[in-house]
Amino acid sequence: MMRATPTQTRDDTVQWGRGELLLVDDDPAILTGVGMTLERAGYRVNRADSGEAALDRIRHQAFDLVITDLAMETVTGIDLLRAVKDRHPRTKVMILTGFGNMDSAIEALRLDADDYILKPCESEEIRFRVSRCMEKQEMEKRILAYEHIVPVCCVCKRIRNDSSIGAEDGRWMTVEEYMWQRARVTATSTYCPACEEKALKG
Repeated sequence: MMRATPTQTRDDTVQWGRGELLLVDDDPAILTGVGMTLERAGYRVNRADSGEAALDRIRHQAFDLVITDLAMETVTGIDLLRAVKDRHPRTKVMILTGFGNMDSAIEALRLDADDYILKPCESEEIRFRVSRCMEKQEMEKRILAYEHIVPVCCVCKRIRNDSSIGAEDGRWMTVEEYMWQRARVTATSTYCPACEEKALKG
């Protein structure tokens, strides 16, 4: 996990920036209690007291993690889960509910919920679950970043194939071989104008 860096808040206290969270619940006690627990752990916690308010927030901002109550009027936690995953697929979503049952758990997981936790829950438990979600997201970000990097030897110009997990992973190969394996494109060898001039001279 990347090391956190401190940020300055409006009240001039130092807060360790570990992620941008949206906490959604129509119970003020949950917004206060869980919110304070996560803020003490160094997360930036935004609060919404209804599903409708949360929908408005996600239309204008992407969060690292959305923690939402399941049973809310009009816009439920499942409705919000669908909306978040549709608009921000890489945002993690944790369902927090006091009405847990197997059907709701299966539905949430089927819709790609990243965690499902029953309340009331201990502060240590919510911190652990949130930390696990954030670590998973950090790993996914790193994998995504490396998907767009092609390692090339600065001397021989061979390419290291990191495109798959398997027999070919990490093997150095020529540009022609790499292009064939990745895209089934056959490369032909020729001269660029500068190299052609050098070859003719010498």
